[in-house]
Amino acid sequence: MAAPLIGSLGELLVEFICTEKDGHNVRPAPYVGPFPSGAPGIFIDQAAKVGAQAIFAGAVGDDAFGQVVRDRLGASGVSERLVRVVPGVPTGTAHVSYNSDGSRDFVFNIAHSAAARFPDGAEAVAAFLAAGLQVLHISGSMLGDPDMRGRALAICRALRDRTVAISIDPNIRTELMADAGYLDCVHELMAMAAYVLPSDADAELLFPGQDFATWAPALLSAGARVVALKRGAAGCVAMDKAGACDLPGHAVAVADPTGAGDCFCATLVTRLAAGEPLPAALCRANAAGALAVTRLGPMEGNSTLAEIDAFLARAA
Repeated sequence: MAAPLIGSLGELLVEFICTEKDGHNVRPAPYVGPFPSGAPGIFIDQAAKVGAQAIFAGAVGDDAFGQVVRDRLGASGVSERLVRVVPGVPTGTAHVSYNSDGSRDFVFNIAHSAAARFPDGAEAVAAFLAAGLQVLHISGSMLGDPDMRGRALAICRALRDRTVAISIDPNIRTELMADAGYLDCVHELMAMAAYVLPSDADAELLFPGQDFATWAPALLSAGARVVALKRGAAGCVAMDKAGACDLPGHAVAVADPTGAGDCFCATLVTRLAAGEPLPAALCRANAAGALAVTRLGPMEGNSTLAEIDAFLARAA
């Protein structure tokens, strides 16, 4: 089968990571970076690595940080025809500080950076369709800003009407929940999506009091093809019309958890779109998520199919 054409859109960033724990981004400490980042950017980089023809609609500044991001996507084979370079506006940034309990504190500059200026409307829809797009992935991390949210939702509606499958990782960031429209938009995207891919933390917010066995079949009945729940170190569970598949996590040394969920989603969606059955695609996605946490930097743990399969062979 030909490589599926997978797309994404949204924020492109560079990330700086605090080298000391429990500083909450308020205590002076050394940071390392810039690392190329942005949840949809991590997704599309990983999709290209695991067999997709990949295209991204985003924007960076005409600065060194923008070059960092463009160099990374170009090296992975992501088409940049819809990546704008915006003069006079800085590339988006994120600063992250890790805590001893495993939680993270973020400071984002998205809405007032080039990250918010991705191609939208008819331009984006026409370019995606001309490329032959099969799946468009949305990360909830881009939905905190009302303007970005509205433009993304319009693109998804238009593409869904043209039979492009929508993939949604709710990826809820409490730091970006500026208004009630955030969760309303997530629910609308899930209702139109072929692939619904929340984490366990997302599911607690979106389906309070319900377990996977309750809310996953409801989404499938509403039209989803595959529903998956990311459970971090505990592994994952997914369901399609044929049934459920439940996998334990892999024991690995954690260097940086950022990006693991994006790697999981990209691997699962790409391999499903390539024709793999759910159990095989989920197995690879589970391994990709584990590999992602073993290196410092949000994209540095992204892996190829060969690396994923070698990891699985060692784990067998």
